Amino acid sequence: MHLAYPAVLSALLFCTGLYGVLARRNAILVLMSVELMLNAVNLNLVAFDVWLSKTAQDTLHSGQALTLFTIAIAAAEIGIGLAIVLAVYRNSGTSDIDRLRDTAEGPDTGGPDGDDPEAAAVTADEKAEATA
Repeated sequence: MHLAYPAVLSALLFCTGLYGVLARRNAILVLMSVELMLNAVNLNLVAFDVWLSKTAQDTLHSGQALTLFTIAIAAAEIGIGLAIVLAVYRNSGTSDIDRLRDTAEGPDTGGPDGDDPEAAAVTADEKAEATA
């Protein structure tokens, strides 16, 4: 088998995962897209390991060993990522990334360049109390 077949498949998988990371708004789907990208890397590692071992008569199988480490790291990443997503969902009621970004920034209180100087004074007083 030629090296081009798994390389092209891996490139397609990686591009699909990259599109999923950039276009999706649900945090769980973003994590699944990251897993798809990691699987594309795993496919490349194994394909190049087989290709290099045929040419050099080498039996180290370093690509397969790296793939096992990548799978272990991906499992840990998914476990921690899902725990974070579930905690955020319990606190905010949504796993939509855009809504979470909006709540992290907070409402516009008028600040120094805003319309309401009293709101700016209140936020300055709150900042002074928080630092004290």
